[in-house]
Amino acid sequence: MAFTFDRPPGSSTFRILTVCTGNICRSPLAEQYLRAGLAAAGVSNVVVESAGTMAQDGQAMPRQALDLARRYGVADAEAHGARYLFEGHVAGADLVFGMGRDHRRAIVSLFPRSSRYAFTLREFARLAQGMTTDDLADAASLDAGDVAGRLRSAVAAVAARRGLVAPPAEVVDDDIVDPYKLDDSVFAESGRQLVPAADVVVKLLVAAARVRVDDKAAI
Repeated sequence: MAFTFDRPPGSSTFRILTVCTGNICRSPLAEQYLRAGLAAAGVSNVVVESAGTMAQDGQAMPRQALDLARRYGVADAEAHGARYLFEGHVAGADLVFGMGRDHRRAIVSLFPRSSRYAFTLREFARLAQGMTTDDLADAASLDAGDVAGRLRSAVAAVAARRGLVAPPAEVVDDDIVDPYKLDDSVFAESGRQLVPAADVVVKLLVAAARVRVDDKAAI
């Protein structure tokens, strides 16, 4: 039976979902890294989860993925268990990151309305680069206590930049390389692509949570 998640309109919880194929390498690292970054910045009411388009429920991260997670400061990677992606995961999220364009296609195929809030992780970072507090004016207009509403507004602001921001030099530049069953150098490259993009996401969401109407600055 498919998982369903009933998120009431205007929920005070902002939900992020990261997706790859097996949910044992890229998407758990993105999940764990984003969660840690947002928590360290004091952004509350955010839940970060992950799933895989071909995941085997409960499967652990392989040694190389665990080593990579530790290298980037993730403390609880051993507790991860893979889970298969269902429509309800996507429907219940406010922001969904595919690790590659194939994952985003699968996400939107499951729940077409997610096209408004589904990105590849590197695509989102590319679109968010260069944004200023002026781009977060709608978020700034919301009550400071409405963190989830502010973050949803920030996602909409990033989505609105599609077609306005230059595309990547190569389409694969919006993907994170899949390191599964490859050597350590590919895992390292995967981390070098994933972590800077995740840093941009954290920076933008933190800015949206804190922005004030009179702020005038680059993010």
